[in-house]
Amino acid sequence: MKKYILTFLISMVPIVELRGGVPFGIGFGIPWYKALPLCMIGNMIPVPFIFLFARKILEWGKDKKFIGKFFTWCLEKGSRGGEKLQEKAGKGMFLALLLFVGIPLPGTGAWTGTLAASFLKLDFKKSVIAVLCGVLLAGVIMTVVSLLGFSAFT
Repeated sequence: MKKYILTFLISMVPIVELRGGVPFGIGFGIPWYKALPLCMIGNMIPVPFIFLFARKILEWGKDKKFIGKFFTWCLEKGSRGGEKLQEKAGKGMFLALLLFVGIPLPGTGAWTGTLAASFLKLDFKKSVIAVLCGVLLAGVIMTVVSLLGFSAFT
């Protein structure tokens, strides 16, 4: 049971997310068909909270003594990055968000994608669905890579 809980919790951690949870779970003997949904659920739990509250927390903290400069930097960077992404994606924002979350590269994932959607003030429901589809895509990719990687070494 401990490995299931650890796998779930690893999938909730920013940056690591499902990209770390799936290989961890499979590496510790959890069957892929159990590890994948477990990691997807763990990765998706923070998404609504990030979308609804992250920007508000950054706005709240931008004028605070110790965190103000960092929070302001995050707000400015997020706004600039979001505007550039929106200019490039145009009406294909759903697909752009899905692919941003779904292609497992450093700096992409559900946390970053959801934060970007929040900065862009995208529709909540559409954003969550795009992130969910992206998490599924990333999960399938990481499952295949993990199974191939572990089978190559056994």
